[in-house]
Amino acid sequence: MGDAGLLLVALAMAVGLVGTLVPVLPGPVLVVASAAVWAWLTGGPAWWALVGVAALVSGGQVAKYLLPGRRMRRAGIPDRTLLAGGALGVVGFFVLPVVGLPLGFVLGVYLAEAARLRGAGADAWRSTVQALQAAGLSVAIELGAGLLAVALWAGSAWALRG
Repeated sequence: MGDAGLLLVALAMAVGLVGTLVPVLPGPVLVVASAAVWAWLTGGPAWWALVGVAALVSGGQVAKYLLPGRRMRRAGIPDRTLLAGGALGVVGFFVLPVVGLPLGFVLGVYLAEAARLRGAGADAWRSTVQALQAAGLSVAIELGAGLLAVALWAGSAWALRG
């Protein structure tokens, strides 16, 4: 694969990393798909690099749900609160594209917690902050796994360059 091809793969991976921060793009899928295209065109040991990239991204996907979920359970925030936040986030995304997703999530979590805690505004806000911290941790885990996967690919591409 020539320099132009490597540049295109790197660009697609960069878009994938942005996709971990912008909910419109399927970030992890783009990172793995880009590595798969590179492995298919390069062949040989590149397939092992693809396995490593896929393992890192998959591990990040599992961790991004397990670790923040555990933190939320410790804080006493039920799953239905996150479901309410997610549902209002989706509605918000269509009402105010991109910006509406996080705003809707925050509003949904706050309203669900205010209803659960029977109007205790300060307690509902504390729960909302906990949920936002967990969501931030989830994004950080996904981005970290993506960065490690891209670094593995870049090192492999450099080592296998023709």
